[in-house]
Amino acid sequence: MEEKYQAPRVSVVIPALNEAQNLRHVLPLIPPVVTEIVLVDGHSTDDTIAVVQQLGPTIRPPIHIIKQTGKGKGDALRVGFAACAGDIIVTLDADGSTDPREIPLFVEALLRGNDFAKGSRCVLGGGSHDFTLLRRLGNYGLRKLVNILFRARFSDLCYGYNAFWKYCLDYIEEIDRDGFEVETLIHLRIHKAHLKIIEVPSIEYRRIYGKSNLKAFSDGWSVVLTIVRERSQSSSPQTRSCSPTNPYIVNDPYSVPEKIVL
Repeated sequence: MEEKYQAPRVSVVIPALNEAQNLRHVLPLIPPVVTEIVLVDGHSTDDTIAVVQQLGPTIRPPIHIIKQTGKGKGDALRVGFAACAGDIIVTLDADGSTDPREIPLFVEALLRGNDFAKGSRCVLGGGSHDFTLLRRLGNYGLRKLVNILFRARFSDLCYGYNAFWKYCLDYIEEIDRDGFEVETLIHLRIHKAHLKIIEVPSIEYRRIYGKSNLKAFSDGWSVVLTIVRERSQSSSPQTRSCSPTNPYIVNDPYSVPEKIVL
């Protein structure tokens, strides 16, 4: 008798800081493939928690609210990852810049034999509504630096829409960066562990309401420091067998539309 196929459980981690208005739009778009939502509240002073509790009964997957004790996106992800019960973990922004309806594409990429599905705005099918000239130049420079130092082929670096099998946390090890540089840290540690990475085309939107907590220069410098530190450290002793020479999907990595009109 054939065993019945059991789909993997999918956990979505959403760090949120004063995102009440945005979450009203983001949470209803979570697709049925998701089995749980872990929302990490970073000391919000608006109605973020009240809105989530109000929306909870209208959304299929259960929502677990965790109050962050530390600060920063890195700390929020660390707390959220620890609370996940799923086989697959997806990181999603609360401001509407990442589209929850893309989650099935990331899950499918993992089911096809990849360890880590990395969202990219710079491959064919991806793009951004919010790539200012400053952000474009910063992302280009940091990506080139990483690709040279780590012999990588990333088409996009500072983008936090990712999905991965839970066992990848063993290779990421302790997340010891609290800010937005956490995304670069995760990408580099996965690469250094020779896990199989695939880049998934993704559209970045402008946040729906409010102002971004990202500070271009200070956060950019934190990314540089993270790159230098990770380069100086040897690869994890838990590395798996080396993945194929070209594990990434790279199409025209040098350009991305500054604005996409849908």
